[in-house]
Amino acid sequence: MALDTSLQPTKVRSAVTEHRFARWTLILASLVFLTLILLLPLSAVFIEAFRKGAGPFLEALQDEETFSAIRLTLIVAGVSVPLNLIFGVAAAWAIAKFEFKGKAFLTTLIDLPFSVSPVISGLVFVLLLGANTRLGHWLSANDIKILFAVPGLILATMFVTFPFVARELIPLMQEQGTGDEEAALSLGASGWQTFWHVTLPNIKWGLLYGVLLCNARAMGEFGAVSVVSGHIRGQTNTMPLQVEILYNEYNFTGAFAVATLLALLALVTLVLKTLLEMRYSEEIAASRRH
Repeated sequence: MALDTSLQPTKVRSAVTEHRFARWTLILASLVFLTLILLLPLSAVFIEAFRKGAGPFLEALQDEETFSAIRLTLIVAGVSVPLNLIFGVAAAWAIAKFEFKGKAFLTTLIDLPFSVSPVISGLVFVLLLGANTRLGHWLSANDIKILFAVPGLILATMFVTFPFVARELIPLMQEQGTGDEEAALSLGASGWQTFWHVTLPNIKWGLLYGVLLCNARAMGEFGAVSVVSGHIRGQTNTMPLQVEILYNEYNFTGAFAVATLLALLALVTLVLKTLLEMRYSEEIAASRRH
């Protein structure tokens, strides 16, 4: 009697068990691409910075205008990142925990800086606060300087970086739901107590991750701050703008010296990002086991 082979279980090939040649080809192609696009340019920055030795490198960083650019970058990031932290937590909490009219529109607005060129972002503030506008006339009459001053740099930086914290927290808080907060409120906790002792501990790793990315973008932003800065030496030039100025003046050692600081920031951000992802994954795994 013949067996009906149509009823026999068939061996399904897994999508991740490709032929060894195909796997190594994809891996090699990825490594070559990363080497050409990422590792070689990054190595060139450090090589050019130290081409004349450590002495000229350190001397370039001690230049008065370069030191001013470093200090200004830290000021801009130190103001814009905490403000975006507050906005990001508030926006994520509202979107993830409540239902209200305009919720989808608010979510779309948060993503707006991702779809707008940073140069256009800076130009918006020039068109809004420029000397030929009513608001610009009022600011000038009251001796309030925003454009071509530190406040303008902070506004432009905040605009291009405010989605980072919110976009990290919104999906995380939506996944967690409102069960823990409702339980805390039912036990008599106030709104602030619920936030500090329930919501914040649940989102701490995602919050740190968002702040990390926000800070890296704030310190490395070029397009938006270039439009609103006016390129005033020693006053409104941040580190990326100082790199451009030094390079255009053929001061390659100085330009690459400042660029190494930005490159080191990127590397530190990458390492911290990896550590946060590992810590967050371990915490999720532990919570699921319990």
